[in-house]
Amino acid sequence: MKRKDNTEKYTDKDWAKLASVLSDEQNEDKNLLSRFMADDRYNTIKNWKESEKMNTDKEINVDKAWNNLYNRLNENGLVKKPESLRSAFYRSTYFRIAAIGLILLSLGTATFLITSRNLLNQNVIVSTEWNQQNLQVTLPDGSIVHLNRNTSLAYRQNFIKHARNVSLSGEAFFEIAHDPDHPFTVDAGKARVKVLGTSFNVISNNSDFAVEVYVQTGKVILSNNSGKKSIELDPGFIGTINTGLSGKVLNKDPNYMAWNTGRLVYDGQTLDIVFRDLKKVYNMEIVAEDPEILTKTWTSPIDNQPQETIIRLICASFNLSFTKVGNVYHLSAIR
Repeated sequence: MKRKDNTEKYTDKDWAKLASVLSDEQNEDKNLLSRFMADDRYNTIKNWKESEKMNTDKEINVDKAWNNLYNRLNENGLVKKPESLRSAFYRSTYFRIAAIGLILLSLGTATFLITSRNLLNQNVIVSTEWNQQNLQVTLPDGSIVHLNRNTSLAYRQNFIKHARNVSLSGEAFFEIAHDPDHPFTVDAGKARVKVLGTSFNVISNNSDFAVEVYVQTGKVILSNNSGKKSIELDPGFIGTINTGLSGKVLNKDPNYMAWNTGRLVYDGQTLDIVFRDLKKVYNMEIVAEDPEILTKTWTSPIDNQPQETIIRLICASFNLSFTKVGNVYHLSAIR
């Protein structure tokens, strides 16, 4: 059996008063509200009040909403007498439709705001694969992060609003926009890195299972998660920290940042060091069939050259030949 609609028992004046009460334009009429709630099968009052509590971020402009609604009605020929627009509208059944529309609009706005808050609280995650390098990420504050291979960076979409915090797994080089009111923090798993405005490199898990930070410019504070251990690092220093040990040393490796620049420089280093660097910077896997090959020394720079060019230069310099099996270069001496 179809339920009877009781809205016809209300006069146009009652509808106007209800709209004013819901909009907080006049005091509540308890008798009218009680009658309306008894007939209201849509829980209109409850939904309106709940949406009002949720919708604290943006106030609805009633006059603007009125004008927009009137313009639409006028364009569709639903308003007959422009000289008495508002009074005619209140006397018509369209007012009831408008009241319901405003309620739905309010509920829709509140839903959007809640959804927006959830979206802003979500993490943005950027990751690189084994064959990706130097992926540049620009953060909302203008800071720039370069990701090495197999690296993941995560941050909240609204991280500027309260604090500039990011999480890192892998290796990345940071160029931080200066903001003394909002320190920049990197959560590197076992340790945290805190700065104001500087450039530095972070490895969240190096070969010794420690967090490693190299400072290029500015000053960095490296600390464990409890905050009981902390190291202040100046430009040129490398700091490491893990659960048991911590310390800092002056960087003496000219190729420490080569993964980011692509440039390797040598002055008599042995090929075992060169091959280690080539694996990190160019993702080249090189195997020497004769261990004596690894003792030979190299003095030429390698600057963003193709893998094939690099391996041919090495072979030509030491009278070697190579075969490539999959992604691995095998070197052997020419007899």
